[in-house]
Amino acid sequence: MKKYNVIVVGGGASGMMAAGRAAQIGCRVLLLEKMQRLGSKLAITGKGRCNITNMEEQEAFLLHYGKNGKFLRNCYARFFNQDLINFLKENGVKTVVERGRRVFPADEDAEGIVRCLRTHLQKNDVEIKTEFGVDDILLRDGYVIGVQGNGVNVYGDAVIVATGGLSYSITGSTGDGYRFAMDLGHRVRKPEPNLVPIEIEEGFVATLQGLGLKNVELNAFADGRRFANLFGEMLFTHFGISGPIVLTMSREIVKMLTKHKVTVSINFKPALTKAQLERRLLREFALYGKMKYKNVIKHLLPGRLLDAFVQVSGIPADKKACEINRLERQRTIQLLHGFPLTVKRVRPIDEAIVTDGGVALDEIDPLTMQSRFVRGLFFCGEVIDIAGDTGGYNLQAAFSTGYVAGESACGLYMKSAIANCQ
Repeated sequence: MKKYNVIVVGGGASGMMAAGRAAQIGCRVLLLEKMQRLGSKLAITGKGRCNITNMEEQEAFLLHYGKNGKFLRNCYARFFNQDLINFLKENGVKTVVERGRRVFPADEDAEGIVRCLRTHLQKNDVEIKTEFGVDDILLRDGYVIGVQGNGVNVYGDAVIVATGGLSYSITGSTGDGYRFAMDLGHRVRKPEPNLVPIEIEEGFVATLQGLGLKNVELNAFADGRRFANLFGEMLFTHFGISGPIVLTMSREIVKMLTKHKVTVSINFKPALTKAQLERRLLREFALYGKMKYKNVIKHLLPGRLLDAFVQVSGIPADKKACEINRLERQRTIQLLHGFPLTVKRVRPIDEAIVTDGGVALDEIDPLTMQSRFVRGLFFCGEVIDIAGDTGGYNLQAAFSTGYVAGESACGLYMKSAIANCQ
């Protein structure tokens, strides 16, 4: 039976990069994917636009992964954002840098990124088998010797696990890699949703579905104590809230929800102090004294927010502006600076953009992505305990860890081959 130098399990972003790199430097590579096609999740990333990476400097970049970011320092030293952009350009994909230094394909087509990677695999003679579900990783005397799946054994000198996490299971991310890792003695930190929308208790949010807010500040509180705040864009959905700042904040909210009551508040006017807001309200109420309260505050808020805002304020919508008393004015200012919403829960992990948790980092060599327990076993991508903010950070981690895993796995085979010849 044919034997491979490197077997890659999982045909997502990290798996395709790993397979391509290993083949590029001279190894015989087999890429196994249990779905019908490669790159299913990559093809829908960023609603089909695919935020590939971010152009921040490395040290600032690493901060977007929390305490685990330092693990990526070596991977980024070997393959980082400009390297990825150059790789894509060499394979026919032009990129553009947008607000927040986020990088996208110029044609805004995630499918183009998948095609680019497939072309790279084919150019380097990677053998691809789709609809091949791996059940077990085969060992002999503590060394990887291949995989078992679809009723057959497939033999190889090294195996790279690039099976993804638990988010978007429809694309094939069903946690297989966690099982492989645990069966081989690795610890796996409990997978939790990251970059996930949030459900809100207040019923009126359903009436705001589709309303986007720009240049707002979102604050999060656990039992009344603020633990996070972000400035940017957000979106109301039929169940609650989503959008960039909500998704980024969701990781901290997930942690706090286990032990605390969590609320969030929206500052609609973060550029104005409360004193400035009061002066403006006094001016508006004086200028439009006979106008109804609801019609005056529409100068300060999107029209679709008015009914919900008035409802929460407790001030009659038809009360004349000239009749608004000091307490009601202060209440209005308070709501403009901190409109409260009660967090019910986050959406299920299957709806998360990425999974937080995975194979413990202290059991993986950051220089090679090889298991510290099993020789010839490598991990890359979302299966490891790395999760970043929204903005291109997670795909860069997938591509970089895949690149290093592929290079290291092939290097391991080559060293072994040289030793056997001596």
